[in-house]
Amino acid sequence: MADPARARKMADRIKEIVARRLDKGLRDPRLGFVTITDVRVTGDLQHASIFYTVYGTDEERRDSAAALKAATGMLRSEVGRNITARLTPTLEFILDAIPENADHIAALLREARARDAETEALASTAEYAGDADPYVKPREADVDAEFDDDDLEDDEAASAR
Repeated sequence: MADPARARKMADRIKEIVARRLDKGLRDPRLGFVTITDVRVTGDLQHASIFYTVYGTDEERRDSAAALKAATGMLRSEVGRNITARLTPTLEFILDAIPENADHIAALLREARARDAETEALASTAEYAGDADPYVKPREADVDAEFDDDDLEDDEAASAR
């Protein structure tokens, strides 16, 4: 098993080689505007997963995927000529879902902002259901007033109701 630093270097080199070859152009008219976003190589350097995006419609994405699948052998031999490894890794092209995920996250953030604005508008016109200060305030005792037993009985009778 190769060390992770060597695998990263090989992944970067493969990304550069494949991107350069795609920039030169393949003789496949199905290939659209393809961008290589990432390459990951397994620890034993035997397999490389190449992530790509395609600018265009779903049909153009399908066509570009078919063109890349057809050109995999040619791209692998190009990689084999330009890397310094005993074995040439197999190549697998995977459509990267970064743009779709970014659009979905942006839509969720827009919805959250709209809901926050709606909640803020409702809160600005809201009124208290009860007292504005719901906490019970201690009664101030009148020091000069005399408290007799008749008042105590009246208070107990009123609280019992």
